[in-house]
Amino acid sequence: MTELRSDFLKVFTERGYLHQCTDIDALDKAFADGIVTAYIGFDCTAKSLHAGSLMQIMILRRLQKAGHKPIVLMGGGTTKVGDPTGRDESRPLITDETIQENMDGIKKVFEKFLTFGDGPTDAIMVNNADWLDDIKYIQFLREYGPHFSINRMLSFDSVKLRLEREESMTFLEFNYMILQAYDFVELKKKYNCSLQLGGSDQWGNIVNGVELGRRTNGFSLFGLTSPLLTTASGGKMGKTLGGAIWLNEDMLSAYDYWQFWRNTEDADVGKFLRLFTDIPMDEIARLEKLEGAELNEAKKILADACTEMAHGKAAAEAAAETARQTFEMGQTAEGLPTLDVPKGELEAGILAAALFQRAGLAGSNSEARKLIKGGGARLNDEKISDEKAMISLSDLDADGRIKLSAGKKRHYLIQPV
Repeated sequence: MTELRSDFLKVFTERGYLHQCTDIDALDKAFADGIVTAYIGFDCTAKSLHAGSLMQIMILRRLQKAGHKPIVLMGGGTTKVGDPTGRDESRPLITDETIQENMDGIKKVFEKFLTFGDGPTDAIMVNNADWLDDIKYIQFLREYGPHFSINRMLSFDSVKLRLEREESMTFLEFNYMILQAYDFVELKKKYNCSLQLGGSDQWGNIVNGVELGRRTNGFSLFGLTSPLLTTASGGKMGKTLGGAIWLNEDMLSAYDYWQFWRNTEDADVGKFLRLFTDIPMDEIARLEKLEGAELNEAKKILADACTEMAHGKAAAEAAAETARQTFEMGQTAEGLPTLDVPKGELEAGILAAALFQRAGLAGSNSEARKLIKGGGARLNDEKISDEKAMISLSDLDADGRIKLSAGKKRHYLIQPV
């Protein structure tokens, strides 16, 4: 690889996004010579994306900031098939109505990160159901089927790993990589899109699209991937014991989102600042050198920047102030996330473990019981010692609420209604 000329690939590389590229020298020239249109696809399997998708969203943001055009491809069509990549079993089939509801929720995420419009570098959002729903099957197979080798398809990780584990793969799922390749060709035809971006687990699917475009239409297309991200301790990015770190505030409060970033492992602070914030690189270099208590200030800066981007400046400031009051001043802050519970249920009493799970402080009843057994569960700042403890109206504090805590950093208020 020669020295990079384009602003986008320089930033892409120095911030740690680069994993693989089909032809980085030619792509660098394309970026340096003019506006490149690029896309990433997002299937509509939930009402929000979570932090595991954030790196791809940030890549589209970097692309636009460097003067290029992002396409957000909503998988209204491919969601009906289900991406088998990284899964041991088929995704459950969901209805058209649910797919549309999920798509509506996901759209809200991108409005915070990208500028949409009709300008040459404004982002656009496209739904692949617009062309996949009306495919004539026999005609499609005759035109595109000859360009896919079953032998080669079986060699891709999305298929090979499932078969090696002797897990069933349906013919429906097997078609996913063909449809993704077809998406790329359609986006080139309709929007002159020449680059597909994605995580490294999508490499085989992306290469299929590059090759299909060349074989069927003589297109010059590119693929560029980022590494799959895990935390320093090996955990999956965007998942915690309490569940997924959703990007929509109606599924996860801004406070909980702020706390997720504030609780970043020490070894991940510099990496996360580079990947998930717009903070300049020289400032990041300073922050990641901090140690001990000073490193906590870097974590707060990370939490502030990430929360402001996803939820706005006011929400980030409120979350930071709630955390300050809760942890530094020992108060039950008004900004803590609240769960409404019917008064009648609390009159009868609710098993503490069940309420911890319900509040999202534990992923299951068994996790909640382990939390209690390990001494990490608190009720109104007092340790719960009995795994069979009940919580009722008698536990209301002076403000008429109940405070649940998992460890020192995760809190929830229970509000009788």
